[in-house]
Amino acid sequence: MFYSLTGKLVHMEPGVVAIECGGVAFKCFTSMNTQKNMPRIGETATVYTHLNVREDALDLYGFSTKSELNCYKMLTTISGVGPKAALSILSEMTPEGVAMAAASGDSKKFTKASGVGPKLAQRIVLELKDRVKKMGFTGGTLELTGTDDAGIVSASQNAEQAVQALIVLGYTQSEAAQAVAKLDGSLSTEELIRGALKSMASRF
Repeated sequence: MFYSLTGKLVHMEPGVVAIECGGVAFKCFTSMNTQKNMPRIGETATVYTHLNVREDALDLYGFSTKSELNCYKMLTTISGVGPKAALSILSEMTPEGVAMAAASGDSKKFTKASGVGPKLAQRIVLELKDRVKKMGFTGGTLELTGTDDAGIVSASQNAEQAVQALIVLGYTQSEAAQAVAKLDGSLSTEELIRGALKSMASRF
């Protein structure tokens, strides 16, 4: 229903921002990471939104980047992860961090989020890694730039990990591989993920 909201930031409290558009202030539940990126009260802000429809309420969720919105949507498709848990995770971790932790099988990082215990954290990692398997990711298909012979092996591993992490976030192997291949192969895995997310977000 709502793709994004752009207007004056009129209120902010932990987990909530209010954006005034055309005289109407929209209350958006959000993560601490998004709140860190918000301007001062009274300045113009943009959030990318998701409307959660329940029997007794219509809750609007807003995020400062499309990547974080996509990560939120992906997390809430996992059994046991509701809107509150997803926001808690995204308050502790960036989308790149979520992808990295899932791709590497590091469930402990998810337990740092309030309301996420060891069992749920393990389920998150298992379900996200299973998506990579269903995508049929094989790795070893990227042509990288900016590396010498000594750095080819590590750069290739970084690129493959970045592609795998992007698949975790819901991108196809083709989309992820193309985005990563355009970047400097000497970058770290997290830098490749961040750069790829920015490039893919700019397409929409």
